[in-house]
Amino acid sequence: MNPTLVELSIVLPVFNEAQSLPILWEELQEVLKIVADPAEVIVVDDGSTDASVEFVKLLQLTDSRVRLIRLAANRGLSSALAAGLRAVRGRVVVTLDSDLQSDPRDIPLLLGELDRWDAAVGWRRARRDPWLKRASSRIANRVRRAVLSDQVRDSACSLRAMHRRCVDSLPFFDGFHRFVPALLRQAGHRVTVVAVNHRPRRFGVSHYGVRNRAWRGVVDLFGVRWLQARRLRYEAREEPPGPS
Repeated sequence: MNPTLVELSIVLPVFNEAQSLPILWEELQEVLKIVADPAEVIVVDDGSTDASVEFVKLLQLTDSRVRLIRLAANRGLSSALAAGLRAVRGRVVVTLDSDLQSDPRDIPLLLGELDRWDAAVGWRRARRDPWLKRASSRIANRVRRAVLSDQVRDSACSLRAMHRRCVDSLPFFDGFHRFVPALLRQAGHRVTVVAVNHRPRRFGVSHYGVRNRAWRGVVDLFGVRWLQARRLRYEAREEPPGPS
């Protein structure tokens, strides 16, 4: 595939989602029929121990749009997402979860906003998670808005669409995936929020629970606040030769 001809890149981090991937692929195929063409789907395997990789390799035999990137070991969602974003070749980039909680049918809705905005991020208005996860997310979003003055309702929603220039301006660090809208705005991009569908997890359990992210999330939040405060702000222009 010629990199200059790819219109859309879809980045799909995967960790032990062998049961979800066949269903998700059928849904993505239907969406790809109605969105930008040509497209690529970049699956980033985060050290899966099930049959996730084997399924993706089978897809590659029949569909040249599918690319597979494998991390040498399980490194977490930030690493998987960064590896996929660094590999994109499309003019426009979409990210989403591989556990079927993101609905691919919302992708055209987000893409439709990119004529007016640099990025469109999802807002899971009706969460389909256990009550503890919903409660912790509400608290985290309130704290984030207070610290960052960030009006994004659902910063950690992985369903996002953006122009390639947005990807190029993202700082990649452990935990960045929770703050993508704020990081984009810090870089000067125009970001809009779009209500999207959220579905219950059908298979397995969440790999990212309250206990393994609460403290790290606080540390990351103040790290992002530090970046925000230290952002360079200046105006400059090049003067033409000759007398002023």
